[in-house]
Amino acid sequence: MNMQRLEQILKDYKEGRRELSDVLTYLRKLPFEDLSFARIDHHRKLRRGFPEVVYGEGKNAEQILSIIRAMKEFGSNVLVTRVDAVKAGHILENIDGPVYHPVARVLSYEQERVISRSRGIVQVICAGSSDAPVAEEAAITAEMMGQSVERYCDVGVAGLHRLLGIWDELQKGSVYVVVAGMEGALPSVVAGLVRRPVIAVPTSVGYGASFGGVGALLGMLNSCAPGVAVVNIDNGFGAGYLASVINEGVLPPGEVRPEGEGAS
Repeated sequence: MNMQRLEQILKDYKEGRRELSDVLTYLRKLPFEDLSFARIDHHRKLRRGFPEVVYGEGKNAEQILSIIRAMKEFGSNVLVTRVDAVKAGHILENIDGPVYHPVARVLSYEQERVISRSRGIVQVICAGSSDAPVAEEAAITAEMMGQSVERYCDVGVAGLHRLLGIWDELQKGSVYVVVAGMEGALPSVVAGLVRRPVIAVPTSVGYGASFGGVGALLGMLNSCAPGVAVVNIDNGFGAGYLASVINEGVLPPGEVRPEGEGAS
């Protein structure tokens, strides 16, 4: 449910193309729908511009199915993160429409066509292929929010020439999601090469002294390069969401905003 759809529903009722009972069914579910184990915030699209996202870890397949069905009936696009292959298989057997992205462990269901909301590009860059699940979660989140996304994998600082090899491509980004485990140095290096915001994502990839991603997190928080923001360990979703919000107000490189005009 977005503002345009709500306006269309009310217009259809006014012009006799929709019954009053149909309108009341939609409005009755605002601001949320109580499923006993979950309260779905259908109003969130109207407030924030994107529907509530479901965190799948800790929920069983039937609970996730119930949430998807409720959001489907309401007409919302659906994004469910942290869904393992077993849960996803059960869900896909019992409902048509959702798509499972196994690397990201994400279920998506696009009912309402996603329209590009920015002229800029979100670049998702990961240090190693072991960081790919978190990076892909960020990329899919940004795409579901209407962003153009470019992916660059395995360009970590252990082989700096790999990152420098995509120098020209890096200059085309509007906002960067940089995903790294181990010592977490890659966001600082990227931020030293580009002029746009960098969102650093530490991952739990690494040996014992990485402490499940805490080492990378602390390294990123202590970045010597300005323009770096840090999200939580393995939080690809949060990074993709933040990148999308930032990208809506960022002009592509080389384009100048007219004097006196603010971000829209």
